Amino acid sequence: MHEKALIVLLLAGLFLAGCGRRESAVEKGIRTGTLLVGNGAEPEDLDPHITTGIPEYKIEIALFEPLVSADPETLDLVPAAAGSWEVSEDGTVYTFFLREDGRWSNGDPVTAADWVYSLRRALTPNLGNTYLNMLRVIRGAEDFRKGLIDDFDLVGVEALDVGTLRIELETPIPYFLSMLRHSTFFAVHPPTIEAHGGIDRRGSGWTRPGGLVGNGAFMLTDWRPNEVVRVVANPHYWDRTRVSLNAIEFLPIDSVETEERSFRAGQLHVTGSIPLVKIPVYRNSGAETFRSDPYLGIYYYIFNVEKPPFDDSRVRRALSLAVDRRLLVEKVTGGGEEPAFSFYPPLCSDYEPGAVLREDVAEARRLLAEAGYPDGAGFPSFELLYNTSESHRMIAEAIQQMWRVNLKVDARLINQEWKVYLDTRDMGDFTVARAGWVPQYDDVSVFAQLLLGDNPNNSSRWKNEAYDSLVHQADRELDPTTRETLYQHAESILLQDMPVMPLYTYRRNYLIRPEVQGWGRNAVDHHPYSKVSLVATEEP
Repeated sequence: MHEKALIVLLLAGLFLAGCGRRESAVEKGIRTGTLLVGNGAEPEDLDPHITTGIPEYKIEIALFEPLVSADPETLDLVPAAAGSWEVSEDGTVYTFFLREDGRWSNGDPVTAADWVYSLRRALTPNLGNTYLNMLRVIRGAEDFRKGLIDDFDLVGVEALDVGTLRIELETPIPYFLSMLRHSTFFAVHPPTIEAHGGIDRRGSGWTRPGGLVGNGAFMLTDWRPNEVVRVVANPHYWDRTRVSLNAIEFLPIDSVETEERSFRAGQLHVTGSIPLVKIPVYRNSGAETFRSDPYLGIYYYIFNVEKPPFDDSRVRRALSLAVDRRLLVEKVTGGGEEPAFSFYPPLCSDYEPGAVLREDVAEARRLLAEAGYPDGAGFPSFELLYNTSESHRMIAEAIQQMWRVNLKVDARLINQEWKVYLDTRDMGDFTVARAGWVPQYDDVSVFAQLLLGDNPNNSSRWKNEAYDSLVHQADRELDPTTRETLYQHAESILLQDMPVMPLYTYRRNYLIRPEVQGWGRNAVDHHPYSKVSLVATEEP
């Protein structure tokens, strides 16, 4: 009798154990070394020479390694694909010595010729690289891009031998090494590109699992659209023994509410952001999972200056003057953002904005009347475009209300999924659209160059020769004081003509589990996954 009772108790214990709490996704991730990252949106592509968005870049930095990287805490430059480099006395010639054990994910050696091919590809006009303006600093690059020369040997990029790459600039660029962290300078695997249509072919499918060959710490193994992009540790990576993570899964969750719920449900280790209404809750609770970091970026609206009535600068200035930016960041976003009274953020090193914006409803009404729309009469209803997000919607509704109350103009809110939204903006099929600009390195030139007349990323279609001339002069200027003055003059032109309307400078608010180690805190959201690890915390 006692023996039977004992057996029953044992079986009951086993049954209850089987019905116990299941292992969560983050717990499994810690056990298996798999980092789960909220990526914000489905990536448009993973070709570093054609993509422009943050959701794409977050994945690309796992798959591709630049010549030079940065420390995730200090942002000091550190060797990456190049183990070392030398700079000529006049600052125009950079010689990079590649790592002898550098390998592509298929085992091929990474060579200087691969970098020459890659920079030629990035400069090839038919590819449609929207960051071509960044490459014009290389000697002869602009002439090659414009078709004035067709011999790439005349461009200042040369493989001196298998492991030595030389890049010659038109003029000294003090921040050139930092520029190399941008994806347009990444190397791609030449045989893979040639096998998928050649150097000027885009959208050829080489960036899919089984086709993508990179030189980064991870390699692509799975991409299920709108579900997951999975990368695993690259066995051929030169520093593989120091890479702690076995895999990373990027989850394209474009709803910040869903992403936050997924984090609380144990489905994510790191989120991309937090719902605006939840930021005060997390901040006031003192939750160890909440982080709020300075973020070098600008949130703004674009006016399509080719579409009436936004072809009139008085209209654009009126709409800007009617916006209360302080109210926006205090009552709507509430995440520690700062109102933007300039387009070049004050957080940029060695730059202090000269001209500044203001709120002046009376002046806004005067300008609108001068443009032919007294008290908003006759002003056409227009669309305000944003990519699908609860946060973007709340901001758009606030701006919509300010314009309606202060100017009596009507903006209709239109939201689109990330890929569709990007296409709509690129085609110029909008009147006003939301945008954000977050650089991969700290220099004011990144913001100034965005509004150049020939920059493909300038969705406003605005062109101003005086502005372009000042920016080009500033880009080449070595004296810090003169350089700052030139950028200030350029920005004063920009703010007077108002093709874009700055709203606020970003604050990076996100959730991260304490088990995630090595995730640096910096102003450019730079997190090399090769330095990240998952360390189980002790049970309370």
